Parts: sequence; structure tokens; C-alpha cells
Amino acid sequence: MTVCDDEQNLIRQGLYAKKLRPLLPERAFIPDKNKLTIQLINVVILLLGWGIASYLDEWSTYLLWLYLPLALVMGNSIVVLLFSSHELMHNSVIKNYRLIYFFGFLGMIMLGMPPTFWKVVHNREHHNKTNSLDDPDRNYLSTQPNTWGKWIQDRFVPSAEVHPLGLLLGMTSAWAVHNFRNLTSVLLFNSKSVSYVPAAFRISTKERRLIAVEWLAIVAIHGSILAYLQFHPLKVVLAYFFPIAIGYAGSMFYIYTNHMICEMTDINDPLINSVSLRVPKIFDLLHLNFSYHTEHHIFPGMNSNYYPLVQELLQQHYPEKYNLIDVREAWYLLMHTPRHYHDEKIFTDWSGKKSVPCPLYKAAKE
Repeated sequence: MTVCDDEQNLIRQGLYAKKLRPLLPERAFIPDKNKLTIQLINVVILLLGWGIASYLDEWSTYLLWLYLPLALVMGNSIVVLLFSSHELMHNSVIKNYRLIYFFGFLGMIMLGMPPTFWKVVHNREHHNKTNSLDDPDRNYLSTQPNTWGKWIQDRFVPSAEVHPLGLLLGMTSAWAVHNFRNLTSVLLFNSKSVSYVPAAFRISTKERRLIAVEWLAIVAIHGSILAYLQFHPLKVVLAYFFPIAIGYAGSMFYIYTNHMICEMTDINDPLINSVSLRVPKIFDLLHLNFSYHTEHHIFPGMNSNYYPLVQELLQQHYPEKYNLIDVREAWYLLMHTPRHYHDEKIFTDWSGKKSVPCPLYKAAKE
């Protein structure tokens, strides 16, 4: 994608923001420091969970099930840490660069994501090139080489072909796979010719060094957590792997629906290449309105508390284009379509023999 392409994408994406911005209150664009408090609360939840887990070897076997609700809460805390850090690094929480970096690192530890890399892969690459050929988060093309990265997407990502056991394994590990796939691409090769990612990209030498240092620091912290749990199998499973699996699965449940059932777009149009979900209100409360994903792509630096106002405006001004779907329907569509792009508007399977129109594109035409 050329500089002109990037500018064109930003102009097209900004059309909606330009039209809707005057209709929103000024307070919607004031940094919300409360999200920092939410992040710290969830860090404390994890620390308390590990503190309690350090005594699990002293518990009666019959009482170990009592730790499972806490492990579930810890898993939700990992989801919240991702989403609160996501807002933080879009500059909608605080404006101080050094504090953003510190709390971004803190919030991304359990996700294994170096904050500098997140800024690159998410803010810079994904947001500017959403669901285009150059988006590292898109579905693979059927014409791309059958690499291990593409094979993993075929076997473990929600689709009409995925096996239930593959889906279960994929939900709990896909975030780690995403990290490994993209980190190795830039740290080992840093070339646009890398074939095992959907869309390879390059980073600067300075970013590459900083990302490597951050990643090593995160690995050391994870090692420290395991050491604190004394590498005890029971403690490690219940207090480390189980919460991480829940956290990753919860995060991926949202992330899979964000763009993967949308058509590809040459020009970055959030109303076409993004999806917002209708979810029970408790989840919007817990997960900082992450279900309002189209709204986020239009106003990435906005206080997410005000995304419902943006949704109302989108329904008023762009009802024929706006993808607002019930969460059950979104999951149904994921599970009843292949997971590779034959072209911009057609999905296909690993063999390339299937041809399934993008359901959202079809709905828009009807």
C-alpha cells in the first residue's frame, strides 16, 4: 500500500467522523482516567488470585473446586486488561506518553504483547488498513501459500469446516498464535515477503530492538509468576493456564466477529469492513463497550462510554450500511462460512472448491 493509498483510506474513514463529530458532546473526547483504575483493579485481582493459589497444595482435594470461580474471574480480568490497555494506547485514557507506555506494558503482560508492537500491529497497521490486502489481522487468501499459519487458521478458527475440538483449542490459544506469528515475522525477518502471515509488514530498527527487549521482559515476568507458584502442576494449571485460556477465549470471541465475516475493502470503510455486536448489557459493562467495534474504528481515541451515542447516530444516518448484529447471529455466520477469501466478497475453504458469498455483503445488496 502506497502513501497515497494510506491517505485515501484515512480520508474515506474520516468522512464519517467529520459528519458525526459535531453531533457528539465535547466530554466524549476527554480522556477517561477511570479506565486506569479499572486496569489496576484487575491487576490486583490477578495478584490476589496467585496469592491464594500459592496455598492450593494445602487445600483438601474436595475443596479445590472452590478456586474455579476465582480462576474464572481472573480470566475475565485478562480480557479487561486487554480492552483497557487497548483504550489506553489509543490515548483515550491519559495523555502522558510515559505513563501510557508504563501502564500499557503492565496491562499487556498477561497477553504476552509488547506495547510497542501493539502500537505497530494494531494502531498503525490494522486501523489504517482494516480488512484490506495489507491488514495483518484479516483472513488468509485462498491464493496464498499453504503455510503453517494458514493451516492453523483453517483448523482452529471458527468456520463451517472446523472440528469442535479444534475450535476449543483454537479459542484458548489463538491470541498466543497471533502474537507468535506476527512477532517472529518482524523480529526474525522484518520483510514484506514473509508468507506465513496474512499480510507482512516492516518496522524500524529502533522499534525492532525495543519490541525484542519488551518481549524478553514479559517472558521473564511470566517465568517469575510460574516460579512464585513453585512450578507446582496444580497451582500452574488452576492459577496460570486456566485463567489465561479463559482470558484468551473471551478476547477472541469478540475479535473473531470484528472483521472476519466482512468483505475485504480496498478503501478503509468501517461501515463495511467492521461489525458491532448486540450483547447483554452486563458484558458491555464488564468489557468497556468493546462490542461497539465499528464505532471504535470511526473514533479510536474516543471515550468508549459514549459509543452508544455514536451507534444511535450511525443507525440514523447510515442504516443501510451499518453492520449491527446480534452476537448469536454473528457467531452463527462465523460457524457457517469458510474462513479464507477467494476474493473480496467470496469465502472459500482450504481446497478452494467452495464458493460462499460474504453474508453481510449479500444482506446489504438485498
